[in-house]
Amino acid sequence: MKKQKILYYNVDDTLDYEKSLLEQWGITEVELAEVHDKSGQKSFVEYAAGADGIVVEYEQLTAAVLEQLPCCKIVSLQSIGYNNVDVEAAARLGICVTNIPGFCTEEVALHAVGMLIDLARKITYYDRSVRNGSWDPLLGPPIHRISGKTIGLVFFGSIPKAMLPMLKALGLNILVYAPTKTAEYLAQYGAQKAQSLEELLQVSDIVSLHCPLMDSTRHLIGKRELAMMKPDAFLINTARGAVVDEKALVHALKSGVIAAAAVDVIEDEENETSELFELENTVITPHAAFLSVDSYEQGRRMALEQLLQRLVEKRLPDHLVNRTLIENLKG
Repeated sequence: MKKQKILYYNVDDTLDYEKSLLEQWGITEVELAEVHDKSGQKSFVEYAAGADGIVVEYEQLTAAVLEQLPCCKIVSLQSIGYNNVDVEAAARLGICVTNIPGFCTEEVALHAVGMLIDLARKITYYDRSVRNGSWDPLLGPPIHRISGKTIGLVFFGSIPKAMLPMLKALGLNILVYAPTKTAEYLAQYGAQKAQSLEELLQVSDIVSLHCPLMDSTRHLIGKRELAMMKPDAFLINTARGAVVDEKALVHALKSGVIAAAAVDVIEDEENETSELFELENTVITPHAAFLSVDSYEQGRRMALEQLLQRLVEKRLPDHLVNRTLIENLKG
């Protein structure tokens, strides 16, 4: 019997972990292949044309690309977000698209709270100044206590929920903008519902973004929204870079529209460049909020499980993001 081919395209690390899992599970019906070609010696389609399953990170799988993958039955993403895949086109072509929800909830929640504390206590700012030869605790903007201040959470999935005990322990009031959640639902978690994004931005001392990247959330925070925030407010983004209009954020930070920002994501992660890198009132981490040894292994395991459910078990995977689209086509 011909083995099903699974291609890992420009994915960090080797496939030793995945191969050990297949051996542990006694799976022999698939073969794993890896390609590392960020210089583009050959096109993605040339590498992927014969693959039954595909794992990508940043590759844009548009309708035009998917149409050139006649063997592909599943695209398994090692991430929660899936904005780099045209899920409607995939469904039309009978291709399952899966993600790995919840694999890094604890890590991202802790990272976001850590960024909050970093900004509030100027930890990275002080570190830079000391390394540059200045031992001066009064350098830079004044520090205020955060107890009694308001943090505004944009959307309310598993990550903001995991943040709540930490935020309450810091003495923060919690305001949430989540259009699909009722005030009664949020009250169960000790949070207050903002009736609009505008209300949240105007009231909050800290704004933390936790929304997926969709057409409706692209540049959700732009020049207009930043101008609504308090001049001493902080913005934290551990969601997706394009949720924020980066040029508008750079201007807001340079001109004092807001005090500071902490971001784990930027708009151009393919080229790994941003004007934010040049600003002192910005803390930046390299899309690392999700990362721990535990989450990394859990995510890779979940992604492989989705592939096997489709290719070996011949069923729709558990974490199918275009399930409704595929089921409607079947109907």
